[in-house]
Amino acid sequence: MRSASFRFGIEEEYFLADAETRGTPRRSVKPFHTEVAERLPETGRELLQCQVEVCTPPVTEFGAARESLAQQRAALADLAARHELLVFAAGTHPVADWARQLPTKGDRYRGILRDVGLAGRRSLICGMHVHVEVPDPDARIDLMNRLLPFQPLLFALSTSSPFWQGKPTGLTAYRLSAFGELPRTGLPELFPGPEAYARYVRIMERAGSIQDPSFLWWSLRPSIKFPTLELRIADSCTRLEDALSIAALFRCLVRLVVRRPDLNAGLDGVSRALAEENLWRAQRSGIGAELIDEAREEALPYADALDALLDLVAEDAAALGCAEEAAHARTILAEGTSADKQIAAFEAAREQGLTNRQALDAVVDWLAATSRGQIPGRP
Repeated sequence: MRSASFRFGIEEEYFLADAETRGTPRRSVKPFHTEVAERLPETGRELLQCQVEVCTPPVTEFGAARESLAQQRAALADLAARHELLVFAAGTHPVADWARQLPTKGDRYRGILRDVGLAGRRSLICGMHVHVEVPDPDARIDLMNRLLPFQPLLFALSTSSPFWQGKPTGLTAYRLSAFGELPRTGLPELFPGPEAYARYVRIMERAGSIQDPSFLWWSLRPSIKFPTLELRIADSCTRLEDALSIAALFRCLVRLVVRRPDLNAGLDGVSRALAEENLWRAQRSGIGAELIDEAREEALPYADALDALLDLVAEDAAALGCAEEAAHARTILAEGTSADKQIAAFEAAREQGLTNRQALDAVVDWLAATSRGQIPGRP
């Protein structure tokens, strides 16, 4: 345990927008993607052409992760400007029309769209994924089970998708609703052990439901490429420091459940149902939600749940050298999530007499500037 480094990596998905209209690009984005592939080999493609993905290398220090993501965000913004585009991190695109999006070419993407049909075309969403290496890869199913109750709390910090198809949704995070149209999404099942998980995968593969476990798009899953657990619950975080904070908390939680095999042992169907309810509460209200505490059988303010979490992982944050990043969660709580900021920008623009679309354009401007690390003049 003492020698385990719990290496981690972060993947972020971003949207592209037309710099003039703020909608999705009016012309082909192939020249942009071609130049990005030549200049930024760490980047990748996503299901739709109006998306781009970046990732950090496996690291043990958050300073290295911060530098990697900051450089990639800035480089993408510079390249996008040359192609009259904007790049921004958010769970949904505030003004994009899903019906007008073109899929990315490639056998995997074509296969997914054949399998899921219209639900795939409607998947105009971006998320953040965090991989954390575990000392014993065979223990990942047990760890996945015991991390289940913490996912809604982490998700609330990331909420950045309050708009969909040019309309306010009334939610802080609509991304999960859009993503939920796809199969094998949401919280993972509670598997009794690795043998049960392997049996499930084997049956699904033999039945032709999946090609391999990478087609299990749960909010948390064991990676098939790396000896890691992969957190997939988070919206794409507009502010880099928010992304790092969520990654730090997840990394601390992985270490916590490794060193505390008693923690959340024996979860059952009630536990999973309560986690589902907490996930909905976080989707609706973000950090304004009250989350249900199973042990106390009552709902607690989000601030209380966050304080309890930070106390729980204090030893792990110190050991992993990420106490500052973990504590940034309190800054998110005090200042608001990206969703809170987007809603504030929209409402401020409407109060100034701007139309609904002009107000959404202001939101896109805030997203693009903040994603790059600039400080825009809007809320």
